[in-house]
Amino acid sequence: MILLKSLTVGASRTRLFTAFLDVLERVDRAAPDLLRVLTYHRVEREDAEPAPSPAMTIRPEAFAEQMRYLHRVYRVVSAPEVLQAVRGRSSLPPRSLLLTFDDAYRDFARHAWPVLRELGLPVTMFVPTAFPGSADGVFWWDRLHHALKNTSRRSPLTGPMGVLPLRTSRERTQALLRLQTHVKALPHSQAMPFVAAICEALGISPPPPQILDWDELRQLGREGVSMGSHTRTHPLLTRIPEEEARAEVAGAWLDLQREIPGALPILAYPAGAFDERVVRIVKEEGYALAFTTARGLNHLSRAHPLTLSRINVGPRSTLGLLRAQLLGQSAGLLPA
Repeated sequence: MILLKSLTVGASRTRLFTAFLDVLERVDRAAPDLLRVLTYHRVEREDAEPAPSPAMTIRPEAFAEQMRYLHRVYRVVSAPEVLQAVRGRSSLPPRSLLLTFDDAYRDFARHAWPVLRELGLPVTMFVPTAFPGSADGVFWWDRLHHALKNTSRRSPLTGPMGVLPLRTSRERTQALLRLQTHVKALPHSQAMPFVAAICEALGISPPPPQILDWDELRQLGREGVSMGSHTRTHPLLTRIPEEEARAEVAGAWLDLQREIPGALPILAYPAGAFDERVVRIVKEEGYALAFTTARGLNHLSRAHPLTLSRINVGPRSTLGLLRAQLLGQSAGLLPA
């Protein structure tokens, strides 16, 4: 058995590994109830301004290569098709795959959608509904990345996360990682003021919003993009009180129904954070599907529709690595 965690990026580019994947794809059992779900965030050039967070971004050329491969090998299905299958009204074809984008960044329309539309591939976008059209609609991780990339400060930052040197680009990158880890561990009510204080200490104002506005989202919806919820303000639902979590989940669905004709009762948990309480709220508020960030494939006959797994695609996701992840348990690349 080959475990994906032992596969390096370099090895995934070799001819031998490519030939190995070719064989596995030919003999893949292709179970009819098996759903693969991919997660993307940003498709943008490295020299774009403001600079995108590198951990969440893939180059347009890499994205186009991946989409051409998926078009050739998999049956890319739409979110309405998945809903019908989960409700028992139809079945999915073998090698079904759902493409999803979280956060509704504007570069989706600029770089991703033209490729998808040309290939005829359906896609689903999860929208944080308080962000479109908001002058303050900047995610906290984008604020931190922008501040650390552009600050002139070279004296260390100090705080509950320790001492963070800032003299070199490498040190600022490490500081960003430590700050992100710290923010994710805080209750939401403390996390956002902490981010604001760090950015103030770095002397950098937030970058301009990079989120699609409602008119742009409606146009994408008319062109065939399915829309679902990513809550209203993107908090970790496990780190806010129940009444706030319910307001985030219910409010986002009301926003979508008001703004987007044909919006679907589906949700992606911010940062994949969920527990039994959150799943109960999502069910009570009428959602039919919800997606986590837990890596894996979904056998719909036994998967919980409100805790579906996805495979995240990031800057280190070579085509070979992506192919291996998509084969997953069905070819023995992951433990069952």
